[in-house]
Amino acid sequence: MGRPKALVELNGEPLVRRALRVLDDGGCAPRVVVVGAAADTVRTVLPADVTVVEAVDWVEGMGASLRVGLAALPPDVDAALVHLVDLPGVTAAAVARLAHGADPTSLRRAAYHGRPAHPVLLGRDHWAAVMAVATGDAGARDYLKGNPALELVECADVATPDDVDTPDALARWST
Repeated sequence: MGRPKALVELNGEPLVRRALRVLDDGGCAPRVVVVGAAADTVRTVLPADVTVVEAVDWVEGMGASLRVGLAALPPDVDAALVHLVDLPGVTAAAVARLAHGADPTSLRRAAYHGRPAHPVLLGRDHWAAVMAVATGDAGARDYLKGNPALELVECADVATPDDVDTPDALARWST
């Protein structure tokens, strides 16, 4: 995309702000943003009511960001909804559906026509194990795969899981 995806704009809004709006509208609080590439520039587009933490080893992949983000959450948070900035088709309705009734034991993943995708909800009881395996670009994938506690939450009726990795993919979302 030629720059960090967080700063890529869709309809005049940086993807990171769009993702934060979806989380806010879906009922998620507090919101933590993990920055890496161009961290100082990304910070300038963030609202004041979010916690910002830096993944200094961001080049390792999303595993580094996931570890830092989970570690930054306050002790009174029971579950974390993990959302990526490059998923403009994820809606507040999908976020709310995934987060509804979450507790420390929750382990949920959005599914689209039965296919697991993002976002992912991780109850606090799973954080240590997720952080132990979160490496490279796999994030929590290895922990979730085959985990008997994992609940797939169908979201195809309210969202789409398509990411934007190219300018052409981004253009399909422009209005």
